[in-house]
This record gives sequence, C-alpha cells and structure tokens, in this order.
Amino acid sequence: QVQLVESGGGLVQAGGSLRLSCAASGRAFNNYAMGWFRQAPGKEREFVATISGSGENIYYADSVKGRFTISRDNSKNTLFLRMNSLKPEDTAVYYCAARPGHYTYSIRISEYAYWGQGTQVTVSS
Repeated sequence: QVQLVESGGGLVQAGGSLRLSCAASGRAFNNYAMGWFRQAPGKEREFVATISGSGENIYYADSVKGRFTISRDNSKNTLFLRMNSLKPEDTAVYYCAARPGHYTYSIRISEYAYWGQGTQVTVSS
C-alpha cells in the first residue's frame, strides 16, 4: 500500500515557475515508478511525466517537454515536478501516482494503482 500527498500548487503568472512535491508513505519507494498527471476543468485526465523507481528512465508529454522536470529523492520518499515557463493552458489539478516498477515507467493512467488527492495549479495570463 502506498499513500501519496501532493503539495506546492498555487497561482502563478504566465512565464513563472512552481515546484510540486509528492510525499509517499510505505516501504520500497524505489520499487515504484511514479507519474504526474493533470486534469483541467471539463477535460480528461492526461499524462504529464513519468520516472522509473531507480530514477534512470524518464518520459515527458510533448506539451511539457523542455519546460517541466520530473525527479525523485528515494532517500526521502519524495517525487518532484519542477515547472518552468508556465502557460495558462497548464492550469489543472495535478496528481501524482505510483505503480510497481524499478526500471520501468508508464504513461497509461490505467496502470497506476495509487493516486494522491491532487493539487491545483492556476496560471494567469
């Protein structure tokens, strides 16, 4: 069982930056691949970024590539998402999620068993 708690969301102007955190409880955090997903009002939840349990393998959605950076600190059971050059279209509730995977990751929502409650990110124009 893994419990996830996101933090770090807020209101920021376009072009600004935020860093989201996701604190995980439970053992063997490094055996879980982690993902960030987001859901804007009236839209389906979509993939943002994913990282393997080891931290060696990373993949981004095209919409955030070059602007967002996913990372993890396995010694502190924490996942991060650094978001730079934010745009109004990045406005959404951001969720972290976990699935088993030391060297693998996934972009598929259906493959993640554990989810946080979400944190709101609002980017004003």
